[in-house]
Amino acid sequence: MREDNKAQRREQIEAAAYDLLAEKGFQNMSMLAVSKSAKASNETLYRWYGDKIGLFKALIATNAERVATRLREALETSTQLDQALTEIGPVLLSMLLGDRAIALNRAAAADASGVLGEALAQEGRGKVFPLIADLFGRLVKQGLLKGDPAEIAALYVDLLVGDLQIRRATGALGPLRDRVIEDRAHLAQERLFRLVGVS
Repeated sequence: MREDNKAQRREQIEAAAYDLLAEKGFQNMSMLAVSKSAKASNETLYRWYGDKIGLFKALIATNAERVATRLREALETSTQLDQALTEIGPVLLSMLLGDRAIALNRAAAADASGVLGEALAQEGRGKVFPLIADLFGRLVKQGLLKGDPAEIAALYVDLLVGDLQIRRATGALGPLRDRVIEDRAHLAQERLFRLVGVS
């Protein structure tokens, strides 16, 4: 199978997995159901992903890469560092609270083995967090913030996300409107500069 065809098949399979996850939940969906929904052979799914946990680890990796790509794009198109921070806040928050991220968080919570929770932590910390910490490192070097960049990045994520992701995952909170996300990101940035900004 050609690489572009394989990538397209993977997208179809992964879209089917997300649809079934939303409909049945992690515990009640099967590789067979995914293969039928995606019109792919069960053998293909097992060859590519190994098992259901492997499929979900692939979904987590793909989603983390999407978030990282969007953040890189925001950083590259910004002319100033403080503008980059203004732009990545809404991007990061909307991705973390998006339907796919929430579905993966729910799957990880339902996985008694803890493998998916570990994969979520590794992908987020491995691909996304370094981009945020790098931006804060540059803001510190420029003299706009003071402190350890990794600690500032962690503080920023806490201020930005708070308990919104867990509330979305548990169903206590529905999807947020774009304006609410933008306001939340602006408030997080304002509070961060109040706490660690150089006056």
